[in-house]
Amino acid sequence: MAATPNAGLPCRIVVCRDCCCGTRKIRGVDHAAQTERLREAAPVRVSDCLDVCDQANVIVVQPSAEGRAAGGRPVWLGLVNDPAATEDVVSWVRAGGPGVAPVPEILDLYVFSPHKKRAAGGS
Repeated sequence: MAATPNAGLPCRIVVCRDCCCGTRKIRGVDHAAQTERLREAAPVRVSDCLDVCDQANVIVVQPSAEGRAAGGRPVWLGLVNDPAATEDVVSWVRAGGPGVAPVPEILDLYVFSPHKKRAAGGS
């Protein structure tokens, strides 16, 4: 039997839901519905602030075991504030996600690299 994109450990999704993401600060988004829709595609972990508030709502798609073995790394998506964008994430995760399926061009609009935290006392 051939391996499927979801064989072994599946993609996982982290949603930021703290000071900006998932709050009334981001208007017009049903945050609970977004989280539940993502849960239909993969396990979801709700996180405290990921410290990239300027990108709210933030979703991080972590690769499946197969995707990680193929070199996939977590993909950070910001400004995921409408149902169509959420559906694009769901479709990509169902196709295999990072390392298995290429990031759809439409999601390229949401991809960003989180800033690196500086060490205390560093410059």
